[in-house]
Amino acid sequence: MSDVFTREERSRIMGRVRSRDTTPERVVGAALYRERFRFEMHREDLPGKPDFAHARRRKIVFVHGCFWHGHAGCPHARRPASRREYWDLKLDRNLERDRRTRLALRRAGWDVLVVWECETRRAEFLRNKLLRFLGRKRPARERAKIRAGGRKP
Repeated sequence: MSDVFTREERSRIMGRVRSRDTTPERVVGAALYRERFRFEMHREDLPGKPDFAHARRRKIVFVHGCFWHGHAGCPHARRPASRREYWDLKLDRNLERDRRTRLALRRAGWDVLVVWECETRRAEFLRNKLLRFLGRKRPARERAKIRAGGRKP
């Protein structure tokens, strides 16, 4: 089946696809903020320019689109039926680049978590996934008591 858009229209549409500040990325950022985790975003000195990096904890969080990064078993990750060779090559390169990036980060001592776009639609699932990866933080009052020599409740 041929494309319903002209080559110029398709180029204009694809040119508007963002790689930063996407809706799933904003959802994950808001979840991290609610849990009082502060991350640097898009660190260019790290492989893959991770979406979120926490240097002290050595934790990286990538937010991947199911289609572009090949989320296995996800209905949003189905490959187009037209121009099969083009899409297979393009998407397979993405998968390989993601694998190399995760490996380089792990070798450099970072823990890496991938949050899939479809997972950002389930708030409680996303929260639990992030907390399992990052570890739970104590509320500020509880940390202050511990620092002051008080007993932990």
